[in-house]
Order: sequence, then C-alpha cells, then structure tokens
Amino acid sequence: MTGIVYKSTGSWYTVKTELGVVYDCRIKGKFRLQGIKSTNPIAVGDVVGFDVETLDNVTTGVIHTIHDRENYIVRKSVNLSKQTHIIASNIDQVFLLITINNPPTLTSFIDRFLVTTQAYGIKTVLVFNKMDTYEEDNVMEVKYLESVYRKIGYECIEVSAVTGQNIDQLKRLMLNKTSMFAGHSGVGKSTLVNAIEPNLDLKTKEISMQHMQGQHTTTFAEMYDLSFDAKIIDTPGIKGFGVVDMDKEEIGDYFPEFFALKQECKFNNCLHVEEPKCAVKDALDRDEISFSRYRSYLQILEGDDEHYRTEEWMK
Repeated sequence: MTGIVYKSTGSWYTVKTELGVVYDCRIKGKFRLQGIKSTNPIAVGDVVGFDVETLDNVTTGVIHTIHDRENYIVRKSVNLSKQTHIIASNIDQVFLLITINNPPTLTSFIDRFLVTTQAYGIKTVLVFNKMDTYEEDNVMEVKYLESVYRKIGYECIEVSAVTGQNIDQLKRLMLNKTSMFAGHSGVGKSTLVNAIEPNLDLKTKEISMQHMQGQHTTTFAEMYDLSFDAKIIDTPGIKGFGVVDMDKEEIGDYFPEFFALKQECKFNNCLHVEEPKCAVKDALDRDEISFSRYRSYLQILEGDDEHYRTEEWMK
C-alpha cells in the first residue's frame, strides 16, 4: 500500500492512504543503516510504501519504501551537530511566521531559513504575525523589513489571528497546496492555524514573559487536511536554524540579490568578502543591498550557527 506520512513521533508514523484510511506504521530497521545521516529518515509529507499486518487483533503497518522527495526542509540537528533533521518534505510553499518583540525574530534567522528554501526551490512567504499587538515603532520595523524582503522578491503579509487581518488572503494562497508553517516557538503558528481552520483546535500557550520566548506547544510536525481543499503542516518551534550541505562558493547563489550581481564580479568564484572589484560589495557601499542581509551571509559563510561576532563590525 502507498500513503502520505501525516505525523512522525520518532518511532511511529501516521500514514494516510489515497482512500483516506489511516494506519499507525513503524519502519524496518534497515532504513537506519542506509547511510542516512538524518535523525529522522522519514519525515511528514513523505510518500511511503508499507505492508499491513495484524497482531493480537491490532492492525498496523510496516514501511518498506520511501518514494523520491520533490523537496524538503532540512536543518542541523539540535543535539547532534554531524546529523541533520528533516522538518518536512514535498512542500508547495512555506509560511515563515515573524514577530517583532513577542518573541523577537532576528533577521539572521530569517535569512538562514530563506537560504535553505531558496536552495530547494520552495516558495516562501513572510508572514508578519500579531500585528494587533504592535506600537507605532514596531509597525515601522515591520514596514522596513517588508521593504527589504519585497525588494528581493519575497511576498510579505501582515496578519493577526485575533482580529482576522488578512486571514482570507492566507487561505487563498493555501488553496490546492501543501503549506508548511514555521517559525520560533511563540510566534503564533498554532493560533494562526486555528484562525484559518477553527475545527482543528490546536493547543496554544502564552509567551513566557520572563524570557520573552515561546513555549513549545507543537511537539512533532503534523499535517492536517483543511476544509477548503488545502493541507497544512504545523511544525515545532525552531530556536535556531543551522544551514547544511552547502559549499561556501554556492551560498551567495541563494541570496537572490547577490546572485543577480554575480556576473559583474571580477572573479567567477568571488565570495564577496575580500576580493577586489566585487559587485556585491560595491552595491553594499551604495546601500543597494541590505546590511543585515550581508551580515547574515558572512555569518553563514563562517559557519557560525549561533551569532555573528558583532564586535568585528565596530573596528
């Protein structure tokens, strides 16, 4: 039988067939011996082949095949630096939820995420959530970030699950597609999903005021069928996003504004750091490229997964 993985708990997988029948499945041990460096060889969104078995009047499935993936979102494993974690696969688009101050979403996180989705050809929409909570200066920051990312081709939407602002616009974008919602814990993914599809009634929690961070409400990635012919993948909050499997020479290709200038650099293998006659650095000097984007690029180039050493910029 063939089905789509709707939920993964690490050892058991919820698989739904084309006929809508749901099976709890496990995998054969050999999948862990095929050189897959991921902590989760099977991810939500995977199309899998499985056999059905019944033991003690309990029917389950055993997954024996993973079909080729069209794409996937991958990041460095939190606890095992040499391994990766596949967040989800076979995605039509990603909605990256961003909040200004509750909790704050840094541009370095946004840019790391965008580099990965750009590399795998996955459309990403930047969703500025909780617009009903912002003071004037917060709104101005949203407008500035929107200008930075719209300039390089990313769609930006301001939303509020509380007031319903632009919820219909999100739903139109989701129609006939499999969409993944991602972002830090506390940015309001589950609350927004509930506003889009109230019948799901996903669990939500308040922000921890002590640390201004979200509390994990979604433990595992899970796909849901929505009432208006759309699928959504709700994911656990991501604290950090480590970029994987990229050579230094190709990282700049996943910054659209850098890639557009690449042919104007003197050297074909220009890293846009110390090379002479670099079109990217010249554009940065003319304020045609965002400083925060260039800083994120250097951070990824250096392999610094946590933060860029800002003191170097003060020299």
